[in-house]
Amino acid sequence: MNSGNVPASAPLKRFWNFGLWTAALASVILAAAITGSPLAGPRAQTAAAPSPQSAPQQFTLTLDPAQSSIHFVLDTTLHTVHGTFLLKRGSITFSTDGGKASGEMVAAATSGESGNDSRDKKMHNEILESQKYQEIIFRPDRIDGKVSATGASSVQLHGSFLLHGTEHELTVPVQEEISGGQWKGTGKFTVPYISWGLKSPNSFLLKADPTVEVELQLSGAIKPAAAN
Repeated sequence: MNSGNVPASAPLKRFWNFGLWTAALASVILAAAITGSPLAGPRAQTAAAPSPQSAPQQFTLTLDPAQSSIHFVLDTTLHTVHGTFLLKRGSITFSTDGGKASGEMVAAATSGESGNDSRDKKMHNEILESQKYQEIIFRPDRIDGKVSATGASSVQLHGSFLLHGTEHELTVPVQEEISGGQWKGTGKFTVPYISWGLKSPNSFLLKADPTVEVELQLSGAIKPAAAN
């Protein structure tokens, strides 16, 4: 006869021991899973959601003529001519991710002066014909590069440049900064006025370069563009 609760036969004894071992192992695995023990294996990591990218913003820049200036430099065999034009108005709409732009910047052709009355008279009457073509206009159509909604940026402003009644393709490198609803920017570009069909100011004694260097110092207010 059998004593206790353990089976007497060898097969039953092996079965009994296997059952006890299986139950003990299951208990250990269950406890490890509940407590987060390494026995439960690597725990699944929740993937962090990617941070959303900032959506491009549309802005409208309105230039302030009182805080903006247009300078030009013309080298000649006798001296270097420095002069200015006045900004009449300007407004540009653009996106912070670049691409399409619109608007215009308008200078008064009749305002050009270089500090010499006879030279300025010749510039207005013979070269610019400013009484006939009273405005010089740059109309941007594209920005190459991204514009920071705050802080400094460097972009290329592409568009058409209307001078002496004829439009010409032009790209202006612009260094700009946006802060507190205000915009400031500088730009430099070259006007090949002779190849664009304007008359040369050359005389017997004076020979002028066929290009004029223009520098812009611009300032204005900036705000989100009105929704279409």
